Amino acid sequence: MEDTQSVATLLESTTAKIQQLQKAFAELEGHRALTLNMKWKQIEDHFHGLEKNLKRRFTALEDQENEFKKKTIQSQQVLKNRQADVLAKEEASLDKLQGKRDVGVAAITRALGTHRNGRANNIKKLTEDDVKALSNPQLVKLCEKMDSGGLHKFISDNRRNLASIKEEIPIALRAAVDPGGLVLDSLGGFYISDAIKNSNLLGVRRTCIMLMECLSILLANLDVSTVYDVIDDDVKERAKAIAEEWKPKLNDIDVDASNGNSLEAHAFLQLVATFGIDSGLVQDDLLKLIPMVCRRRQTADLCRFLGLSEKMPGVINVLVNSGRHIDAVNLAISFDLTEQFSPVWLLKSYLNESRRQCSPTAQNDANEKEVSALKCVIKCIEDHKLENHYPLDPLQKRILQLEKAKAEKKRATEVSKPQFKRPRANGVAAGYMPRNTNYTRMTERYAPPTQYMYDNRPYGYHVPAENHISQFMGGVTYNMAPNHGSYYVNGFQYQAAYIH
Repeated sequence: MEDTQSVATLLESTTAKIQQLQKAFAELEGHRALTLNMKWKQIEDHFHGLEKNLKRRFTALEDQENEFKKKTIQSQQVLKNRQADVLAKEEASLDKLQGKRDVGVAAITRALGTHRNGRANNIKKLTEDDVKALSNPQLVKLCEKMDSGGLHKFISDNRRNLASIKEEIPIALRAAVDPGGLVLDSLGGFYISDAIKNSNLLGVRRTCIMLMECLSILLANLDVSTVYDVIDDDVKERAKAIAEEWKPKLNDIDVDASNGNSLEAHAFLQLVATFGIDSGLVQDDLLKLIPMVCRRRQTADLCRFLGLSEKMPGVINVLVNSGRHIDAVNLAISFDLTEQFSPVWLLKSYLNESRRQCSPTAQNDANEKEVSALKCVIKCIEDHKLENHYPLDPLQKRILQLEKAKAEKKRATEVSKPQFKRPRANGVAAGYMPRNTNYTRMTERYAPPTQYMYDNRPYGYHVPAENHISQFMGGVTYNMAPNHGSYYVNGFQYQAAYIH
């Protein structure tokens, strides 16, 4: 556009320049010495011809430019129209696609809702009367909200009522939309970084195990199809991911320090059993965890559920070889293996081992260890009602004998200590007081104890049952089968390989 205007300006100035040229030519003719053959008229015609030719060409160029602009505007309009058509078609396609998407999402939502409702409907609904019958109705609300954190907190705040809470949690879980997912959500705090010291970690871990046990109780009361609805593939995948995360941590467990009461190993076995997952561990690998949890009261049921019953002879051999005869007796009775592993033989072997391990020079410690071993054996006999096969009287008399020896040695030590004379206020030493001639009273006062006194005192080993459990068995209780077979004092040891 600027070039066109410049050309038009130059053409307009042509006439003025011709006039200037005419004046210059006139001046030139006035000074000429010779007559030029060329006249001004010829020059003027020549330049006017050039001017007309340039204007004609310029006009033609302007016409072409205008035509080009017109065509450009027409092309742009066509492009705009086409672009508008394309946008309209795209919007129509998007609207149509969005409509199909909305229909699909709605269908999926309905399907999920139907599945969840079906899952919930398969579990017997809680009625208002059921909720009112609970002593802890708050559990139902927490399960309805799928509030795993609130569930943990409620259990922690009500530890005194733990027995009733554990009985009612399987009932309250029926109110949850996804009971399996709720329990899995509760496992998030089981492992805490070593950098974080949490005094409540043991309580959190016990609660996690208890919730898995409660879910197992709920599942045990459902039919197979309903169990699959509660523990579906998604829940199993989540449980498997947690098991894969926990599995490497089991390598850090100190078997000796766990003393058969490892919460980590127990939680792993309970996770595998409750959710029926393939943990990636073969049976022999699972068996390695049993000695770590053999004092937990749930061990026998877990082994049966995991299909490890046939492998128990190998586990019992491992326990015997590691000096854990009491645990071996408990498992032998739980799995009806008393013909292969005589409880009487195991208990006597345990007492013999405890005596051999004591140092003769440390007699006091040796007596204490033997008394402790005797009490453990007596407790095991009482728990499993083995009195007919292993009488308690010799064991109780041995405890009295050891405690009597300990008391006599203590008195002898006290008598042998030097008695320092303490000066009195009157300056007379305590050793020079007037002699007491009342020999009868002195004799009665310091008469040595008779055998009768010891034989008629209460047994020193007797403690309440709950103290026995917490002190010696770590809370373990085992139920004796109605008919546990015969026991032989000289029973043989079943030499079955434990791990191949």
